[in-house]
Amino acid sequence: MPDKKNRVSWAKYFMNIAQEVSTRSTCNRKAVGAVIVRGKTILSTGYNGSIKGADHCDDAGHEMENDHCVRTIHAEANAIVQAARHGIRIENSEIYVTASPCYDCFKMIANAGIIKFILVNFTVMSELLNSLKS
Repeated sequence: MPDKKNRVSWAKYFMNIAQEVSTRSTCNRKAVGAVIVRGKTILSTGYNGSIKGADHCDDAGHEMENDHCVRTIHAEANAIVQAARHGIRIENSEIYVTASPCYDCFKMIANAGIIKFILVNFTVMSELLNSLKS
């Protein structure tokens, strides 16, 4: 049994899972994973990928708008949709994401009642937060 001093924190544990979830991405341009958690329980996961039944970016090519591939549904949105499809309440939860959310996903996270997000890659969050203050 591992020594408690050597165990990863819960935050690191969930982020590691988000990174593993990202390996299911169907977009070879950027693989993103998301994990929604309440307490120490995983509620939902998601990765960026095409609409169910549609061609994958890897097969059909990227459909780019404003430096985003719009052929895919983002990981955060997929995690929220999966929770909704399975009747899982995500209010007062946290989301672990392997890349900064776009503005639309940021708004979706807020409206879904997710109260905290944890990022591996903090790139555009300051821009999103500043835009909310305006």
